[in-house]
Formats: sequence, structure tokens, C-alpha cells
Amino acid sequence: MMNRLALARDISGLAATSGVETAVHGIAAVCDPLGALYLPDAGLLVVSDLHLEKGAAFARRGMMLPPYDTLATLTVLAAVISRYDPKLVISLGDNFHDRIGSKHLPENFRALIVEMARGREWIWINGNHDPDGIVDLPGTSADEMHYAGLTFRHEPKNGLQIGEIAGHLHPSATVRRREKSVRRPCFATDGARLLMPAFGLMSGGLDLGHQAMKGLFDKALLVAHLLGRDRIYSVRYGNLWG
Repeated sequence: MMNRLALARDISGLAATSGVETAVHGIAAVCDPLGALYLPDAGLLVVSDLHLEKGAAFARRGMMLPPYDTLATLTVLAAVISRYDPKLVISLGDNFHDRIGSKHLPENFRALIVEMARGREWIWINGNHDPDGIVDLPGTSADEMHYAGLTFRHEPKNGLQIGEIAGHLHPSATVRRREKSVRRPCFATDGARLLMPAFGLMSGGLDLGHQAMKGLFDKALLVAHLLGRDRIYSVRYGNLWG
């Protein structure tokens, strides 16, 4: 996933990256290789599962991880905001890795978020890791949001949910070529709903065949839009490996 950080730092590469157009409940959207979804008609940028301060949360529990996750994730977020200049940003929950992450966010990181939010609306959807919302950051917290004909929430609801855009499950998919398999985070959509990849650079993922995904999609229509180095690779579910 660190390829996304390298791409975000390559300013010349930003203009050359190739997103893929899709639609959710008839609403046009662009899946970006940096892991964000952009709805051009609404000027809306969606990210999910930032898991900011994950390293700090583990450190509080006595488990040491490299302390660079927040800066890396915010660097990529700043790049994708610069690319689209959205009017509204929605972050779909697990914005921080635990309940106190935003309260203890270092001031230099807080200043980065304040600068990104300047001149635009920002909605923080509450997640299972951070159900109490954010502290001293621009924007508004909500359990879910209905906007532009779509429903934005952290955890997908069971059964058919037309127009739902959600996170939580960190979808990933595997393709196999020439005896080599490659696993990547992905956007997953059957046109009715869409699941977002985790945006946090230290976040893992669940394969689309995992039990947690059961019943969420019409698999005959399901497409995985895999994050590549500088483009999206779109693969129908039936052509995935594993």
C-alpha cells in the first residue's frame, strides 16, 4: 500500500494517474488509484477507514509499530484533495484507530487537517473504532448521512441497500497472471451499492469471497476496481482468483 504514498509524492505522476468511472444507483463516480471516490456532479470526495494514529493506539497498549502511519495517510489524503478540490469531503468512519485518537492528535497533524478542510465542508462518519466522533477538528460528526441520492455509512447493512456507500470491511481482491497472484485493495460495486477500500496505509483487507461479504452484492454484476500503482484495474468477480 505504500505505493500510494510514493504516487502521492510524485507530483508529475498525479496528472497521469487514471481513475475509472462507475455509477452507484445511477450516480456517476470516479474510483481513484489513491483510494478515494469522487462524485463530480456533487463535488464530493469520499474516503474511508483512515485509521489515523493507529501506531499511537498500539503504542498505548505496549505494542510498538513504526510511528509514520498518520503522516503517510495525511500526505496521500492531501494529494487526492488537491487533485479534485471537492466542495465536500465525507470520511466513512474509523477515522481514528481508537476513541481518543483525535483528542491526542499531535498539533502538526491537526494543522494539516485544518488546512485541507479550509473552504470546504467535512463530514466525519462515526465508526466502530471511533464511535464518539472527533475532537477539535473542522467538520461535523454523524452516524450516517443521506446526500446526493446516496446513503453514506461506516458499516454496510445486510441485504439489498440501494445507493449505499460504506466502508468497514476493507475489501481486497486477488488476480492471477502467469502463475503469479497479486492482491490489492479495491472498490467493490454491483451498481446498487459500493464498498470503499481502506484509505489508511497500515490497514489490511478482507477478500471479496470472505463470509463477511456474503449477501452484500449481486455477484453476477459485482466488479472489483483494484488499486494499482498509477491506475485502477477493473475485474469482474467471476474472473478473480481464489
